[in-house]
Order: sequence, then structure tokens, then C-alpha cells
Amino acid sequence: MSDRSLPANFKEQIIQMLGQVEGSAFLNSYEQPRTYGLRINQLKLKTDAAIDELIQAFKLRPIPWCSTGYYYEEDTRPGKHPYHMAGLYYIQEPSAMSAVELLDPQPGETILDLAAAPGGKTTQIAAKMNGQGLLISNEIHPQRAKILAENVERMGIRGAIVTQATPPELSARFPLTFDRIMLDAPCSGEGMFRKDSSAIEEWSPAAVALCANRQWDILQDAIAMLKPGGTLAYSTCTFNRTENEEMIARVLTEYPEMHLKAEKRVWPHLQQGEGHYVAVLERDQQAGAALGSINEARADKKRGKSSRAGRGSSKELLSAWEAFTTWAKLDLPGFQADGGIPVLFGEALYLLPRSDQLAVDMELLSGIKVPRAGLHLGDYRKNRFVPAHALAMAAEAEDETRVVALESFSPELAAYLHGETFSVSTELRGWVIVAVKCGSGSYPLGWGKASGGQLKNHLPKGLRLMH
Repeated sequence: MSDRSLPANFKEQIIQMLGQVEGSAFLNSYEQPRTYGLRINQLKLKTDAAIDELIQAFKLRPIPWCSTGYYYEEDTRPGKHPYHMAGLYYIQEPSAMSAVELLDPQPGETILDLAAAPGGKTTQIAAKMNGQGLLISNEIHPQRAKILAENVERMGIRGAIVTQATPPELSARFPLTFDRIMLDAPCSGEGMFRKDSSAIEEWSPAAVALCANRQWDILQDAIAMLKPGGTLAYSTCTFNRTENEEMIARVLTEYPEMHLKAEKRVWPHLQQGEGHYVAVLERDQQAGAALGSINEARADKKRGKSSRAGRGSSKELLSAWEAFTTWAKLDLPGFQADGGIPVLFGEALYLLPRSDQLAVDMELLSGIKVPRAGLHLGDYRKNRFVPAHALAMAAEAEDETRVVALESFSPELAAYLHGETFSVSTELRGWVIVAVKCGSGSYPLGWGKASGGQLKNHLPKGLRLMH
């Protein structure tokens, strides 16, 4: 694109911020092609051989601010590859990877991603947590919350709850709760101009002011949920100071217990990325006493009631689940009794993540929509257990008696991804995981059911490729 298509007010703003020389260099960067990035999923890819295969297949080059991030060549189209469907990586704008790196999540922590869709930062946080702790990923818009839940599922994340709630609804339930909070705030999207022409059409100084007001409201709820000693990362994909430095200055003025730990900008004329702003704030460890015993607010009637509230799992369903896992010989670390809380939603069985610091139960979640209450294990239908697609994606495909591992270019894999039946060994019986080979390992794509040398396809229809 050309800088001639940029709004005049935006160009004036940039020149005022950066000066004539650097501002011109920034605007001239729009004449250059954009860069593309993906981030390796450490929850799945743990061998150098598999990573090396991806590097060769997609001509990957390291992204300097993210150890698992890589630039890829546009013509390699990794988003169309079976490896993408297997959750081996997440397609993500390179500069957007900077925020979670600065937040620095740790295994075992209780973490909130407050505006999480489509899931780039959530999946990056989950990988750093390495299956330990609790992640709540929230998105207020229904369709975007659905996409978020799908990405959490594809990446094989077990310890995440996806909620669809307003920030005030969450802050009423989780005061002074989270070790770390990621707030990738809804913004005026100046860093999206090269990717999305509609962002240019929607931009105006009035839109910037509107976004800043909304960001301030969300920030106050985020701060209310941050525990003493906790860390908050605030990020935007926009360049103006109103939504960035001035917003953080306001936080520091109105919340004296908050301190700025780090601040970073990615500029498209200086780095290979579309642009990002990140500020990392920390709350004083001693702030708890001054803030009072707000945790009593959890008993507040704001919680309301929910018609979808889960209930304890039936003995019949649990017996069917245990029989299935024994028969299938699935390698499912953390699914033992202390790994989570089985919860039944109608006929669906979920494993609600367990946290040492936060007793998440259905009462705490009642009154808000929960598109994904942890890991969907399966459904109980006609006195039998039917495994969920999410269970396959979270499993490790190692037992050859329950896995059909296929080459990425094989006709059998193409048939599976198109929802078709294909031939398998006559020795296979019942539920099996269909997986794609990469390096020395194989990685689940979904379920099939084998009988008489044929594999009936159980890949969800919404995930099947069109011919």
C-alpha cells in the first residue's frame, strides 16, 4: 500500500510524535510488503526434528523478541497445511508476540487474558504455563468467543476456561485474584492499516478518543482483579500516545500502588512487524491490606444464576469415561483425580481446571456464559461414552494400537481432512486417533472409528476442508 491512502490526520499525528525525518521513514515503510509470522506450539512440538521440519517447509526465520516466533514466506501458506490443523503452530502477527514475552507467565500461576479473541496471546500464555495452573480467557463478543474456544481446542490446551463476560462481571467475581493479567485492549487499530483497509476507513481522531475512554473503563476492572504483587501487561496495536503512554500515565496517577516495570514499542520502520505497544505494570505486594477484604464480594448477588450451570458428574458417565480411557490407553497426564474437577453440562463431560490459588467452581462461574469449561472430554449418549474432538487434540498420539499416523502429503490424510472414509488395518477396532507425522513424532487431528478395515470419519464437519 501507499502512504497516500493513509488519513491526513494520522500522518500529521505521526510527524508530531516522531519528527519530520523519522516520521517520514515511518510513513515510507507502508511502501514495503508486510511480514508474516507464526509461533511454535510448545505444548505439542518438543523435538528439534519436528521444528526443523517446519523451518524447512515454510522457510522460517527467527523473530528476535520471541524465542518460539518465526517469520514465514507468504507463498508457503502454513495456514493451509495439515500441521496447522494439528495445532503445531499459531499464525500471529510478529510484533503482537512481544506482549506475552514481557508479561512472562509462569507454570502454576492463575492468569487472566481479559480481551482474548482470537487467541494469539492466550495460546502463547498457555504454552508458557506448560499445562500447570489456571488460565481464564475472556471475550465479550459471542462469535469471537467461539473462535477463541476453537483455537484453544486446536492447540491442545487443557488448563483454560473460556468465558464470555463483560469486565465488570468478571471483576465482581475475581477481585484481587490473578497473578498476571493480559489486556490486549480494543484500540483504534493504527497498526492494522497495512493488513486491513477497513481499519483505515474506520479511523478518526474521534475514534481514538472513543477507544481511549473504553480502554480506561476496562483497565479499571483489570486492576481490580490483580492480586498484590501481581503483574499486568497492557498492549495495543496502535501508535498514538493517547491510547498508550498517556493511558499508562493516568493509571500511575490514579493507582499509586501500581508501578511501571517495562515499556516497549515495535515500530514498522525499525523492526519487521506491523507495530505494537506494551506496558508492564506491577502492583505493590503490600497493597492488599489497604485495599481491604474485597474477596467477600464473591458472595455478592451480582453473580446471578445460570440456566447452564454444571452439576456433578453421574456415576454412570464417570464409569464410562474411566472404561474408555483404560481401553484406549490414552496418554493423558494430569487427568487423574487431582488434575481437575469433572463437571457435567447436560450430556457433555468437561474437566474443570484446578488451581491451588483459586477454587473455581460452578457457583463462581454461574451467571456468565462459559463457551469452554476447561477440557471437553466427551458426551454420554445411549449409555456409552463418545470422545470429544478436544480430547483428541489434547492427547499425545503414541500408542500405535490406537493411532493412525499419516504422512502430511498422503491421500489417506487428504481423505480424512475432507470428511471421507478410508482403508486401515483390519486389526484396528473402535475409536482411534488420526494423526499427522512431523519429524519423529505424530500429532492428533481428530477421531475415527475403525471396523472391518475401514475408518469412519469423526472429524467435526465444521473443520473439514472443502473440495
